Amino acid sequence: MKARRVKRLDPSASLEENAARIVSVRLEEMRSFAPAALDPANSVAQHDMRIAAKRLRYILEATGFCFGKPAQTAGRRARDLQGLLGEVHDCDVMLPVIDTHLADLRAQDATDVRERAGDVGTLDPAFAARARHRTAYRGLEVLAVHVQACRDLVIDRFVAFWREQEEAGTWDRLERAVARRLREIKERRRAEERIENAQRELEEAERKERAAAQRARQAADELAAARQTEDPPEPASGLQEAV
Repeated sequence: MKARRVKRLDPSASLEENAARIVSVRLEEMRSFAPAALDPANSVAQHDMRIAAKRLRYILEATGFCFGKPAQTAGRRARDLQGLLGEVHDCDVMLPVIDTHLADLRAQDATDVRERAGDVGTLDPAFAARARHRTAYRGLEVLAVHVQACRDLVIDRFVAFWREQEEAGTWDRLERAVARRLREIKERRRAEERIENAQRELEEAERKERAAAQRARQAADELAAARQTEDPPEPASGLQEAV
C-alpha cells in the first residue's frame, strides 16, 4: 500500500511541526480502513490497516515525545494492532499455500493413477485408493482447518481491540494532542512575526531619527557657514588711522 503524501513539510521548520503533520496523516490513514477492516472476510483492508499501523507506530517511536502521553499510549496500541493484524496476515498467506500444495499433490496422484490404469476404458477406484500422496491429504486438510480457526480467533480479538481503543479514545486523544501542538506552533510563529515586525519598525524609526539628526547637524553647519560669509569682520581702527 502506497503511503499517503504528507503536505506542507518544511525542512526549515521545527521537528515538532513536521512530526505533527506526519502523525496527523498517518493516524487518519490508519483509521480510514475501518470499518472495512472489521469485516472478517476483507483481508485487503486488514493488510492495509496493518501497514498503516506500522507507519504510525514508527513515527510515534521517533517523535512521540513531542506530543506527550497520548502519543506514548497510541504508539503502544499501534504496535499491538500491528501484531494482531500480522497474525491475520500470516494465516492469509498460509491458507493459499496449503490449498496450492493440496492441488499439486492431487494433480500428481491423478497423473500417476491415470498412467497406472493404462488403456482401460473405465478407471478402477482402487487405483486412487492406492495413490502415493493419499495419506497427506488428511493432514493438510486438518492443517487448513487449524489455520482458518486461528484466523477467526485473531479476527475476533482484533475487532474487540479496535472497538476498545475507539471507546477509550486512544486515537482521539492523539489527534487532539497533535492538533493542539500545531495550534501552539502557529500561535508562536505569529508572535515571533509580530516581534520581528516590531523590531523592524523600531530599527526603521531609529534609522529615520539618525537621518533627521544628521540633517539637523548638516543644516546647522550650513547656517553657520552662511553667516560667516555674509558678515565679514571689520578692519581694526588703529590700522585705519595709520593708513
